[in-house]
Amino acid sequence: MALIVQKYGGTSVGSLERIKIIANHIKETAQKGNKVVAIVSAMAGETDKLIKMAKELARRPSEREMDLLLSSGERISSALVAIRLNEIGAKAVAMTGRQCGIVTDEVHTKARIKSIDTENIMKHLDNGEIVIVAGFQGISETTGDVTTLGRGGSDTTAVAIAAALKADICEIYTDVDGIYTADPRIVKNARKLDKISYSEMMELASMGAKVLQIRSVEFGMKYNVPIMVLSSFTFNKGTLVTKEDKDMERIVVSGIAHDKNQARLKINNVKDEPGIAAMIFNEIAKNNINVDMIVQNVSDDGRATDISFTVQRDDADKAYDVLKEISKKIDAGDVSLNKDVAKVSVVGVGMRSHPGVAAKMFDTLAKENINIRAISTSEIKISCLIDEKYTELAVRALHEAFELDKEA
Repeated sequence: MALIVQKYGGTSVGSLERIKIIANHIKETAQKGNKVVAIVSAMAGETDKLIKMAKELARRPSEREMDLLLSSGERISSALVAIRLNEIGAKAVAMTGRQCGIVTDEVHTKARIKSIDTENIMKHLDNGEIVIVAGFQGISETTGDVTTLGRGGSDTTAVAIAAALKADICEIYTDVDGIYTADPRIVKNARKLDKISYSEMMELASMGAKVLQIRSVEFGMKYNVPIMVLSSFTFNKGTLVTKEDKDMERIVVSGIAHDKNQARLKINNVKDEPGIAAMIFNEIAKNNINVDMIVQNVSDDGRATDISFTVQRDDADKAYDVLKEISKKIDAGDVSLNKDVAKVSVVGVGMRSHPGVAAKMFDTLAKENINIRAISTSEIKISCLIDEKYTELAVRALHEAFELDKEA
């Protein structure tokens, strides 16, 4: 007997027919003698529909009320899946984030999990029931308000619950059958990986690969939860996200990621003196805006410089308003916003021991006449900010240059 946590994404529960299919799969998993907890997302398109309704009523709706609104999508899915399981003879119970003990911080729309009390979940499992959890949500520690974990938060719910329950594995069911060397919709000969390290998956997720949410991978790595990514449409063997082993370093680059959900902000004529950059980014942080790439131009005269940085496109307008206010306070120049940018990245643990990856990446983009607007690096990743219109071209060119269609 194993304790298995499964997560089903929006397309997996996108219709009543799809719900019937995954209910059968959950039942089959339980019939093999396993204890099963299934986390579900809102039905495909439901969250966007709720956001659209809210924005027709208010330009910038209250984040507290948005959390209450958006959490309803997952609750509907969990109830429907449990209803179907009970109909086909499997004892099941649907639970909200509150009912399964997920406690978060106070940050609405982007809450972080602080603790999970598994007592209620275990009570139902020990009673022979399958537990269906509404993903993406919890309650704040001090106020008890409903909070949501941000886009992709159901992945985080699943891996966090798997960690808290000390589950044997966390299976993430989606509309793709694993992790590929690039988005197969862009690169036709992209290759599915049998396994990938937590660190590589974290970089791919942070760089725009939408198969897994980065915080879910962080949980997996921190608590050593094996994560299997597979398809709810085929149920074939997928990709295992696991601890790094020595064989993984033989492969220089494991994958190419891209992210179009990017925006670049720039503030001109900033005084080139200590503390100014800290003031700017402290104010951005206070507004719960995550900053990615940062470029500061060198000041020739030592008086003024320009600073640019990237944020998620969803945060762009908010960041722009904040930056304009900062500009007035520090007596800086104009503030500009460009939403027509994208990020492309090469990722691989083998980059630690193989030189020349950056040179090859830059040379490949140059040959396609793609200008690089910003660069950021880590030990196992190199990212370039480019014009959005060249995204697909860049991904295909890099995939070919690093020969990712070939088996290692």
